[in-house]
Amino acid sequence: MKKRLLSVAAAAFFGMALNAQQIKFEEYDLPNGLHVILHQDNSAPVVTTGVMYHVGAKDEVKGRTGFAHFFEHLLFEGTPNIKRGDWFKIVSSNGGQNNANTTNDRTYYYETFPSNNEQLGLWMEAERMRHAVINQVGVDTQREVVKEEKRLRMDNQPYGNLFTTIQKNLFTNHPYNWPTIGSMEDLNSAKLEEFQAFYKKYYVPNNATLVVAGDIKPEQTKKWIQEYYGGIPKGTVYPKNFPKDAPITQEKEVTATDPNIQLPAYVFAYRTPGNKEKDAYILDMLSSYLSNGKSSVLYKKLVDQEKKALQVAAFNQGLEDYGIFAFFAIPMGQTTKATLQADIDAEIKKLQTTLISEEDYQKLQNQFENQFVNSNSSIQGIAASLATNHVLMGNTNLINKEIDIYRSITRQDLQNAAKKYLNSNQRIIINYVPEKK
Repeated sequence: MKKRLLSVAAAAFFGMALNAQQIKFEEYDLPNGLHVILHQDNSAPVVTTGVMYHVGAKDEVKGRTGFAHFFEHLLFEGTPNIKRGDWFKIVSSNGGQNNANTTNDRTYYYETFPSNNEQLGLWMEAERMRHAVINQVGVDTQREVVKEEKRLRMDNQPYGNLFTTIQKNLFTNHPYNWPTIGSMEDLNSAKLEEFQAFYKKYYVPNNATLVVAGDIKPEQTKKWIQEYYGGIPKGTVYPKNFPKDAPITQEKEVTATDPNIQLPAYVFAYRTPGNKEKDAYILDMLSSYLSNGKSSVLYKKLVDQEKKALQVAAFNQGLEDYGIFAFFAIPMGQTTKATLQADIDAEIKKLQTTLISEEDYQKLQNQFENQFVNSNSSIQGIAASLATNHVLMGNTNLINKEIDIYRSITRQDLQNAAKKYLNSNQRIIINYVPEKK
């Protein structure tokens, strides 16, 4: 009875937290196509200004990969009004912080300032959009920066190219085939004109979403937005008609080597639906059930109890056009790949034939409620969520409604998704092994 009372109290707490978290926002378009989202929260004197461009690694062409991520670096080089090397100095000397990140699907830049410098953040992002300086000096400098990043994060990192190997083998036609950081050979051989053309093609207002969140006065913010962004010319936005990949109908096995590892890793990867599909949310829940935390099914069995794996995970990588669901395992001691594969397949079979327990289901729901509350606990987080939901999901209000999708998922939905997507004839097996010296 006491346990039941506690769970009721927890539910009541989550209900209050979620009701309190309703994120209010306003959105509109400028005549040049720039989508604007405003969120007013005067509880703390900070403002985040972010711009998300609907350009990522998938918008590149084979032979010229890595451009979108390269621009994440290149567009801090300066503008006619911001001298080279001054971008970060201006931000830090005005009490702010800034960053940028790139995925296969989009690129996001943002500054967070004390609210008395809101105008500065808006002006700087408009400068980046209107006339970023792209010259040979900047290209040569940032090329070296990106090379070092690739060495640090991937080439010299144990298992650093594992995800790249998954992408390469899971996608053959679609441009998810290559990693966001791209190929150094491609970046080395690209000419200055190609970088300038990429900027003109994708860094235009009608391919961008501007979000301003925090301690703002909306009417003043709108005036500044009109002043700084209204005169930026509209570009041509091209339809995203990417080649599709045929469904995987036969299990395929490949081997890749890594000079930085001593223990092999085994991956069982499945191509799944893109982020907008409800099944992507269901697969998210399935991956959490299987390996999120020490009490999850795979960790408890293979790592904790039976000591067969040093590490095991099931992860769901949501992308705009497709998703990636993959199992990853590093064996412990003399454990063979066949043993790990049999154990993972046994857990998949259970999911396909038996509903998960009501207790496990409730635990999952609690985990996702908690994640939902935490994801929008800061102004920076809210700004990024608003932009992402508009650009990649086509629905800004998912910032308030996404939890309803997770709540609507039933135990039967979890079983149906396992039956539909996690069959052995639909996967690529990757043996990721140490390189022979």
